Amino acid sequence: MFNNNYISNLLNLKDPNINFTEIKEENRKGIGTKVITGILVNKPDICPHCGGVHINIHGYKMTRIKLPKVSEYNAILDLKKQRYKCMGCGKTFTAKTSIVEENCCISNNTKHAAIIHATEKISEKDIAKRLNISHNTVNRIINSHNISYHVNFNYLPKALCFDEFKSTKDADGAMSFIYCDAVTHNIIDIIENRQLGFLKQYFYRFSLKVRKNVKYIVMDMYSPYISLVKECFPKAKIIMDKFHVINNFARALNKTRIRLMNSNKKLYNKLKNYYKLLLKDRRKVDSMHYAKRKCFNKWMSLRDIVDYLLAQDEELKNTYELYQSLLFAIKTKNEDLLNNILMSEHKNVSDYMKTAIRTAEKYSEYIINMVKYSYNNGVIEGINNKIKVIKRIAFGYRSFYHFRNRILIMFNLIHIEKVA
Repeated sequence: MFNNNYISNLLNLKDPNINFTEIKEENRKGIGTKVITGILVNKPDICPHCGGVHINIHGYKMTRIKLPKVSEYNAILDLKKQRYKCMGCGKTFTAKTSIVEENCCISNNTKHAAIIHATEKISEKDIAKRLNISHNTVNRIINSHNISYHVNFNYLPKALCFDEFKSTKDADGAMSFIYCDAVTHNIIDIIENRQLGFLKQYFYRFSLKVRKNVKYIVMDMYSPYISLVKECFPKAKIIMDKFHVINNFARALNKTRIRLMNSNKKLYNKLKNYYKLLLKDRRKVDSMHYAKRKCFNKWMSLRDIVDYLLAQDEELKNTYELYQSLLFAIKTKNEDLLNNILMSEHKNVSDYMKTAIRTAEKYSEYIINMVKYSYNNGVIEGINNKIKVIKRIAFGYRSFYHFRNRILIMFNLIHIEKVA
């Protein structure tokens, strides 16, 4: 005897009105497919059209429903739905089931599986292939979950992280804005445009009382964000992100090295092969282990290589020493030393480093806040990296609306209900 309970539990089809009659294996379009046949009998008490109670059986309607894969086989349910006819109004209707929406041939289990797969770093085309559905179907399923996510405009956390990422072509700006809670690391919202006017209009949707609740905002050196904070968040302290501050000085040192490298052909290979040693924290450069080094052809430690390179040019050496002093002040959170370096005049360093110092001096108040408080943009940089991975795997997105929905699902910001 065919056991309905085993089949319904295996396929997670909990509708008691379905009687399974057969399971067979077929080859459809060159793919092994498990075909389950069943009959749905679910006679209603009244007519859904007129409310009449005189209802007669009126044949069957065959429906082919796609199910999630079973043991790597595509699965299809050939379901015979009982049809009924109301003797009062003369209209016909079909028995309903909870495993699939009305006028749909894709099971709710399959749609739920598509959303679960969408939380992984995988393209939507691959999701469609796994579930034996079309890419457009996956697209519609993802977009249908947008209504379950709403930004709470009555609350903002104490500390925020601001950043941006490369957006889609249909977005108003080239970059889209993203911000998150600096403590819980949860994304709050993703905004299509990072331009100042657009962001002001968005944040004014929060009341002044809510905006005053924000005490710290971490950002990179993007001046419109500073204007935004000063206008919209009167109580917030601006904190420059540590990575961008250090990168500003590291880029200046690297440009100094490249200029020397291009002007001195004898040092070209040495400066090119060991550039990372110059950017590294001096305290972490090894001076104990000796080996035969490339370009030198003699036994040297890594510290010896750094000393040799710095001895070749006075400007490079002074720039390097200033860079290391800044690195030490930032990493040890020495406010006085950092402030003293930024406010001092540096004559013997490269023009690139002078420009970097002037930029840092312009934002000195916010850079001092960086060493004073423990907040940084590390978490939102990680979020942006994951967003870039999703975009690269998918070979890009055309619709910002759809891209935003996929990101929200990826970071579990949309509640996914279990299929009963």
